[in-house]
Amino acid sequence: MYDNGMIAPVVVLAAWSLVMLLWLYATRIPAMSRAKIRPGSATKAQMEAMPAWATNPADNYNHLMEQPTLFYAICFALELLDQANDVNIGLAWLYVVIRVVHSLVQATVNIILIRFLIFVTGSIVLIMLTTHALVALGFVAPIPH
Repeated sequence: MYDNGMIAPVVVLAAWSLVMLLWLYATRIPAMSRAKIRPGSATKAQMEAMPAWATNPADNYNHLMEQPTLFYAICFALELLDQANDVNIGLAWLYVVIRVVHSLVQATVNIILIRFLIFVTGSIVLIMLTTHALVALGFVAPIPH
C-alpha cells in the first residue's frame, strides 16, 4: 500500500467516488421511475420529496466532489515535494478510510452527529497533510521534537 506513495490513496478515493456515482444511479433512477419523474423535467420540490434511500447517496456523491478535491491537490503536492513518507502516506490512507466510512454512514443510516464527527476527523487529517506540505515549502516551521 505504501509502494505507490501518495498516488494510490488518490486513485482509491477517486474509484470510491465512482462507486458512489453508481450507487446514486442505482437508487435515484428507480425512485424517479416510481414517482413518475422524467429525467430533465423534475422540479426541485420533486427531487427533494424523493425518499432518503435515493437522495442520501446523491448527497454523498456531491460531498465527494467538495473537500476531497483539496485532498487530491495536497497529495500531489506532497508527492512532488518528495514528502511521500510513511507518515504522510499513512495519513492519506486514513483520510480515504474516513471518507469511505462517511459515505457508508450517509448513504445508509445518515445519523448527522456521527457524520459530523467523521467529517471533523477527516478534516483534521487533511489539516495535518496540508501542514506537512506547508512545512516542506518552508511556510511553516516544523514542530521541534
